[in-house]
Amino acid sequence: MSSWPGAIATITLFVDDLADAKHFYEKVFGLPVTFEDDDSAVFTFGDTLVNVLATSAAPELIEPAVVAPRESGSRTVFTIEVDDVDAVCAELTARRVELLNGPVDRPWGVRTASFIDPGGHIWEIAHAGPGPVIGD
Repeated sequence: MSSWPGAIATITLFVDDLADAKHFYEKVFGLPVTFEDDDSAVFTFGDTLVNVLATSAAPELIEPAVVAPRESGSRTVFTIEVDDVDAVCAELTARRVELLNGPVDRPWGVRTASFIDPGGHIWEIAHAGPGPVIGD
């Protein structure tokens, strides 16, 4: 199993309002839809696909597990590396995205800011400063 573990190819996020989520991803990230059907819209982030899937279609994918409602709280953070956290925050604010927190310098040497998408998923933008960017 030399290919295990491989790169994460796709992340599927469950959303209550697919049209709203699709619009948000197009507007905030400036990405085109890679694939779309009645239940999902897929966006390409680098080498990773993010599949935004209608909550109504999610049970088939994860049975016998159950889909948790958005109100249950957050259990994930998706981090995107950027060159300038403050500049990206300014862009997000101009796109009417409300920041959850930041920009803030974390004790571990990373500058971050976070926001929430319409499905309740937390996205973080981060830069490690003058040293290597996260993942280098």
